[in-house]
Amino acid sequence: MDKVISQPVEATPEQIKDQKLYQSMGLSDHEYHLIKDEVLHRLPNYTEVGLFSGMWSEHCSYKNSKPVLKKFYTKGDRVVKGPGEGAGIIDIGDNQGVVFKAESHNHPSAVEPFQGATTGVGGILRDIFSMGARPIACLDSLRFSAPKIDEDRYFISQIVAGISSYGNCIGVPTVGGDTTFDDAYEHNPLVNVMCVGLMDLDKIEVGAAAGVGNSIVYVGAKTGRDGINGASFASFQFDSEHESQRSAVQVGDPFTEKLVMEACLDVINNHAESLIGIQDMGAAGLVSSSAEMGSKAGGNGMLLDLDLVPQREANMTPFELMLSESQERMLLCVKAGHEDEVLKVFADHGVDAVVIGYVTEGDRYQLQHHGKLVADVPVDSLASQAPVYHRESEMPAHLKTAEPTQFDPIIKNPTAVLKQMLTQLTIASKESIYQTYDTQVQTNTVVAPGSDAAVVRVRHYDKALAITTDVNGRYLYLNPRIGGQMAVAEAARNIVASGAVPLGITDCLNFGNPEKPDQFYELDQAVMGMSDACEKFKTPVISGNVSLNNEYDNVPIYPTPMVGMVGLIKGLKHVTTQDFKQAGDLVYVIGKTEAGFNGSQIQKMQTGGISGQLFDFDLDYEAQMQQLVTKAIENDLVQSAHDVSEGGLITAIAESTFGNLLGVDFASDLNVKQFFSESQSRFVVSIAPKNQAAFEKLMGQNAVRLGKVTDDNHLFVSAADGYFDLDVDEAFKLWKGALPCSLK
Repeated sequence: MDKVISQPVEATPEQIKDQKLYQSMGLSDHEYHLIKDEVLHRLPNYTEVGLFSGMWSEHCSYKNSKPVLKKFYTKGDRVVKGPGEGAGIIDIGDNQGVVFKAESHNHPSAVEPFQGATTGVGGILRDIFSMGARPIACLDSLRFSAPKIDEDRYFISQIVAGISSYGNCIGVPTVGGDTTFDDAYEHNPLVNVMCVGLMDLDKIEVGAAAGVGNSIVYVGAKTGRDGINGASFASFQFDSEHESQRSAVQVGDPFTEKLVMEACLDVINNHAESLIGIQDMGAAGLVSSSAEMGSKAGGNGMLLDLDLVPQREANMTPFELMLSESQERMLLCVKAGHEDEVLKVFADHGVDAVVIGYVTEGDRYQLQHHGKLVADVPVDSLASQAPVYHRESEMPAHLKTAEPTQFDPIIKNPTAVLKQMLTQLTIASKESIYQTYDTQVQTNTVVAPGSDAAVVRVRHYDKALAITTDVNGRYLYLNPRIGGQMAVAEAARNIVASGAVPLGITDCLNFGNPEKPDQFYELDQAVMGMSDACEKFKTPVISGNVSLNNEYDNVPIYPTPMVGMVGLIKGLKHVTTQDFKQAGDLVYVIGKTEAGFNGSQIQKMQTGGISGQLFDFDLDYEAQMQQLVTKAIENDLVQSAHDVSEGGLITAIAESTFGNLLGVDFASDLNVKQFFSESQSRFVVSIAPKNQAAFEKLMGQNAVRLGKVTDDNHLFVSAADGYFDLDVDEAFKLWKGALPCSLK
């Protein structure tokens, strides 16, 4: 069995070399020659080329982004597991850890929207429970172009249906997220999914396969021909010629995943002495999970017999078996002699499980099929020795010529402009999307979608988790570094406004082609900006995902590094929402209102695009304002809190009236235009009159009183040069009806 045999139905090693067939799998000439001359010292066969194409794809190896990712701030007193595992873990006290990660499913969703979105949810759930945590909440961060034709509407509805279908069936609530509409995402939507889990810190599992003779156990659904080499597909640039690559998209089954999840948690919690390691079969399928587990353990190899892999289709080749991304599958390393015990657990849960190989001496990763050795490569060469590229960076042309002057909105009728603003799809209510999600299953959801952050209680303890996803790609397009800071800052404001202290972040780095210097510049600068903010807020990056080559016919999306943040609320009485609570409460704006119009919603609304240099941002001032709001909430001074973001101060005020349909009577020295500024570091808060003296003493010069909440269903805001005047229920109907109307 020392001779490596290529599959007769597949191209020969010579044909692969001469016809450069490896290029169609995503390997460059340089990478092929590395494999041939420095790793194997022979021609790789078809299966081996497939293994390397999956494992050396950007999606699995981060070969273009590793030098950038090293710049992230990842340290912190509470960090238990940082980047590198299935998900990150942060200590929240009481021997408990919060486990979270985000994943992107952009290209699969562009090709097959329902299944692309569905399998994105399934994959991120497996990342969480493979660590030993029970998933307690999901969030989704979506980017679409505004729907113009029926095909657009179908596309959006199918992605939303895919998310709700999987989460609702498996019994994990979808509690929040964010949805933005911009033509920059036409043909290349972003479908980012975040999952949060809870676990006892003495039950942590990692994906390692160690100990010669220990068994490799395949668990879950049978392997089919769906998602073949999906990791390479996800790493390709997208264009009109590749819109129908449905074979690269997986098909999900949440009912099977539910059984797999419960069985895996049973093994982790009750049979830990038999379990060496566990990992989900995600991107690049069986090769990724097995090679990574073997490489993490260090010093051992692995032999897999592919005839033992459960298959749902006939005559599958080794290439297909190894690179299929069929869903609902896990890989375990089980202590020799304990196999029957573990297999019985899965059988009791109605889940297929079978031993398909074992850990070997040496460093070889070997695959056997029909009694022949069909692959024989060093395990580390797949999992940890992909080439790393230091790409050229150059400032994009539009930044070099950007005008420093801020856009000057034209506002002749303030009320009419506010009405128009409330119907912008990025501003308007997303209830027509999230009403399709089960937000209350598990009965721990304290604050459901619709406020600044979702809040989920930690059962049996007087504490809760606040969770949000945020990023404004327009800001990053105008200044990737400052925009990256703003993305983390907005997430932190949402967490703080909910009564929580920010703990850490996960991310989905959605960018264009890193081989183009201007697009690599955006990635590199954005990560540095995010890291600046993470260090300032003490919110380390503990996990994440990179999704590059988000282009369509060579036109990239806006740089969009989604930030998923989790915060801890100590004491459920501190849970805070954005809605004004009762008439007579006093309302303040915290933070300075300055000219913040380039990249704003009003610039987009009035000109059809964004341009100019992004407005200024001060991280130190941002942190100071957040700390003040946190202190006010902890001192029981705050009735409601809402961060000021897209649409500016007047939009935040209007949104705060909608929950209880209360009115406001405000007067301000600001001019009308300033009410639409998106300058950062601001909150709208309401307080009970009895707390006025204590609140104003705490805030000093950092809070300006706007007026009071009324019970007359009327929004009246007087500015220095005009006023906003309309019924709250009219504003509410405009805001709530805009998205359903556009999707009909």
